[in-house]
Amino acid sequence: MITQWRAGLCVDRGTTVGPYEEYAPGGKGVVTWGCTEWADQYCWLLDAERPGHCPVLARSHDPGPWYRYDDMSASEFLHRVLADADFQPFGIARYELGVTFVPGSHGDGAEAL
Repeated sequence: MITQWRAGLCVDRGTTVGPYEEYAPGGKGVVTWGCTEWADQYCWLLDAERPGHCPVLARSHDPGPWYRYDDMSASEFLHRVLADADFQPFGIARYELGVTFVPGSHGDGAEAL
């Protein structure tokens, strides 16, 4: 997977994502790590000069603004998307979709945790 990501960086270098550039090693830019079936986009804003500081960037499917979450980890962001009905514009809990996750099988001798 990392090889594919690095290959993509070589091809897409200089591509813009809204007001941000795509990340290239040693620089500053956006790495997309998720999207929704509604075309919402979730990213990290990386800066090689500030390792460990990875603000979450998100934008909804409409051509609206980017939302920047400086003090929120990706896991907290996803928790709020899934569980916080007031987390606008990204929260989906307000739709009361119910549980849709089904764990995979435990074949090949694997044990459930």
